[in-house]
Amino acid sequence: MNNSQQISLKERFEKQFEEHKKNLYKHDTRKVAEYRSQGYDAFRRLGFPTRKLEDWKNTDLKKALETDYKQEFELTHEEVNVEDLFECKVHDFDTEISSLLNGWYVYTDSPLKKLPDGTIMGSLAKAMKEYPDLVDQYYGEAFRLEQNGFTAMNTAFAQDGVFIYVPDNVKVKRPIQLINIINKNENIFIQNRNLVVIGKNAELTMVHCDDSVNHNISFTNSLTEAVIGENAGLDHYKLQNLNNNSSLINSSFFSLEKNSRLKANAITLNGGLIRNNIHVSLNGENGAADVYGVFLLDREQHVDNQVFIDHRMPNCYSNELFKGILDEKSTGVFNGHIMVRKDAQITNAYQNNKNLLLTDEAKMNAKPFLEIYADDVKCSHGATVGQLDKEAMFYLKSRGIDADKARTLLMYAFAAEVIEKISIEPLKVRIDDMVKRRLRGELSVCDRCVLHCSEPEKEIEFDIDLSKI
Repeated sequence: MNNSQQISLKERFEKQFEEHKKNLYKHDTRKVAEYRSQGYDAFRRLGFPTRKLEDWKNTDLKKALETDYKQEFELTHEEVNVEDLFECKVHDFDTEISSLLNGWYVYTDSPLKKLPDGTIMGSLAKAMKEYPDLVDQYYGEAFRLEQNGFTAMNTAFAQDGVFIYVPDNVKVKRPIQLINIINKNENIFIQNRNLVVIGKNAELTMVHCDDSVNHNISFTNSLTEAVIGENAGLDHYKLQNLNNNSSLINSSFFSLEKNSRLKANAITLNGGLIRNNIHVSLNGENGAADVYGVFLLDREQHVDNQVFIDHRMPNCYSNELFKGILDEKSTGVFNGHIMVRKDAQITNAYQNNKNLLLTDEAKMNAKPFLEIYADDVKCSHGATVGQLDKEAMFYLKSRGIDADKARTLLMYAFAAEVIEKISIEPLKVRIDDMVKRRLRGELSVCDRCVLHCSEPEKEIEFDIDLSKI
């Protein structure tokens, strides 16, 4: 795509904004409407990111932006039987489910519900109508509007998404599962917006799944804001299993107040082009953030993980660990940026990125980066890109394990360090099995979600005799 074609695509979206203004602003609160207008102005100014920008130089959007996408500006479905589209087969995994279909909230009985403990969950568009003051209090508090054109574009175009509000002092008993499903016979451009608010002394576990049902071309530009109150905690799991014709820009903004805790884990099993923008802002003393990720790539898949952790106050802690396994002609990017501001004394911040390249054609670009303006800190960062350990391979083969199984075992052991960080035991067991299957070349995009497989009742066996090691 040449520059004039990129401008033409941008102009097409601008034209659609003007044509569909009535629908775009229909559900907005006062604050959301103001942000929408600002987002549109910013998108017109910024446009789509190009490789001329430093943090986009290793991710080429040219092919993804060549398609003639359709956007839906009106809800074409209301009540939908979610189980017809999604069936979670994780044993003993009991969750509250919120689902998005092609960017719109879908439900079986109510678009917005209140749980017995006071937690509100459901459609963001509906929440703007029923709880406008609550939405306005937190909308826009965690994200940076002009970070790039996609952030601005989402702010301008997103009409619906998931809204979750956990009141003060509430520990939500069951995890909330957010399922983003793509199922369209046309090439669709999806923009959804999620707002998660966790009150003081509250706790929430969230599992966020991105799944495509068919193999049509799609582009998803998703943005999630999570505001974590004082002494509150969020466990957030992002699971991605999309087809090779899909592109996903996933922007997650986490805002942590005093004594709050975040544990985030991004697990990428499949997808054509995926970019995870993860921004963590430690806004109060004694905040703590653990951010993990693992990605398994083959063919010509591409994953770009951009992690920015902003230490703004004293006595805070952060730890990052991202691991990648790249096969065939796949490509990966890790850009980790830790900012320690002048007032953020007694900061502990650690960052590590490790990658395995299984072929000479696979490529990985890693850039860990520390920016420190405080004096009393303990910070470290590192990145490695290498191949499977030849000595370990020799040792395993000497113990009676053939080359293919030894190779698979070493890859699994490499990825398992991140999988072990999952605190929900049934979810950890299933993801562990799915990673094993992916490494053996048996996992493709399922027709349900990342947690569903063709033989859900059968335990996936990893036929390597560990007793021989």
